[in-house]
Amino acid sequence: MTEPKHRPRGTPPASPARSQAETLVRDFNQSLVRMLQARLGSREDAHEVAQEAYARLLNLGDGNAIGFHSAYLFRIAQNLATDRLRRRAHMEQPAEADLALWPDPAVDPERSAGAAQIVERLPALLAELPPRCAEAFRLVRLQQLGYGEAAARLGLTERMVRIHVARALAHCQQRLDEGAGTPAQGREDA
Repeated sequence: MTEPKHRPRGTPPASPARSQAETLVRDFNQSLVRMLQARLGSREDAHEVAQEAYARLLNLGDGNAIGFHSAYLFRIAQNLATDRLRRRAHMEQPAEADLALWPDPAVDPERSAGAAQIVERLPALLAELPPRCAEAFRLVRLQQLGYGEAAARLGLTERMVRIHVARALAHCQQRLDEGAGTPAQGREDA
C-alpha cells in the first residue's frame, strides 16, 4: 500500500485499520443511523449510539476484524440502543404510588358511601366464587401479598393465581355493575 503523495504536513500516514474504519463509516453510517433512529425515535440518540458503536468496534484493536465486522458493528449498535431504551424506560417510570396523591374518599361523601357499599358487598360477592378463586383474590388484593407468595400458600402456579384474581375482579365488577344498573345509567345521574 502506498501513501498518498499529497498529505498535509503534520498528519501521520493512514494506518490500514484507520482506512478500513473510514471505509466502514462511509459505507454503513447512513444505514446504521437510520436503523438506530427508527429504534430509538431520536436522531440525536441515533448519532450518539452510532459513534459509541464505532468506538467499541475500533477498540477491538484488530485491524482485520474491521473488514468483516460490519454485522458486528450493527450488533454492537443494537445492544447499545437496547441499553439506552432500558435506561430511558427506567428513568420515565412513574414514582411509586404515594398515598398523599390519592384523594381521600371521605372528602367526597358520595364516593365514600359508594366505597362503603362495595366493601359491605364484597364478602357476599366472593362467596359466589369457587373457594380457590376467592382465596387468591383475598390474598393478593386484600392482604396485598405478591402473586408468588399467594401461589406458594395456595399450592398453585403464579399464573393460575393471576387467572383467579382476574376472574374474581371481573365477577365482582359485573355483579357491582348489575347492582348499580347499566354503566350508562349510573353515569347519567352523576
